[in-house]
Amino acid sequence: MKRIALCAAILAVTFTSAAEAKGCIKGAIVGGIAGHFAGHGKLGAAAGCVIGHHEANKADKKAQQQQTGQN
Repeated sequence: MKRIALCAAILAVTFTSAAEAKGCIKGAIVGGIAGHFAGHGKLGAAAGCVIGHHEANKADKKAQQQQTGQN
């Protein structure tokens, strides 16, 4: 379990900057755990990072659209 968390943290630091890490760390941890059970922990962490980052961007875009619509 510690190896998965370490790999997720390394991937998060390596592939993202501080401003782009939103959603990546959480996704990498969840993906790494799921991937570990499927036998592909590193691949799961990388995919989780990408998906988590995408979902965070989607939520930010939706929040911006709602704010613009209210003003």
